[in-house]
Amino acid sequence: PILASAHESGCICLWSIQGNLMKELWPFSEHPSGPLTALCTDTSIKILLAGSKEGYIIRWNIASFLEDSQNSKNQIKEELCFRAHATEVVDLFHEEEKNVVVTASTDGSVRIWHAMNGYYFGYFGQSRNFELTDTSRLILPSDVNKFPAIIKEESKHMEKKKVKYPLMLDRDK
Repeated sequence: PILASAHESGCICLWSIQGNLMKELWPFSEHPSGPLTALCTDTSIKILLAGSKEGYIIRWNIASFLEDSQNSKNQIKEELCFRAHATEVVDLFHEEEKNVVVTASTDGSVRIWHAMNGYYFGYFGQSRNFELTDTSRLILPSDVNKFPAIIKEESKHMEKKKVKYPLMLDRDK
């Protein structure tokens, strides 16, 4: 068993039951997610989802890491990042049978998204029915203006690295 904790720094820590830190996850996407406010997994615990104060949803594949966390080749891969709301995500869950993610925000909306690619299906309370099988048309809620980003980078880049850039004086400039 592993315990996951979300932090204001935007980091997710994975802990052993004994209280030892096993892994730190940092979002890799181009848009900083801000403080993390919600976490959930699918029932088979292969996917970890996080919601942020900035309204982003981030999805990691954690299956190979959980199978053998001692093997350094079994990495956690960030697979998707998308803006679900313009304000803080307060709750989310993954419904495996329909393969959707439901998000709730401080803006009062509850929205439904495709779990694998972040396509927007609609919001609870809308007048039309959800078309959960149609992922051919890309639409967005009125307060979101960026399409989902599927992460194709290797997971080794996802760990936060401390880099120092010393200031250099160039007298010719």
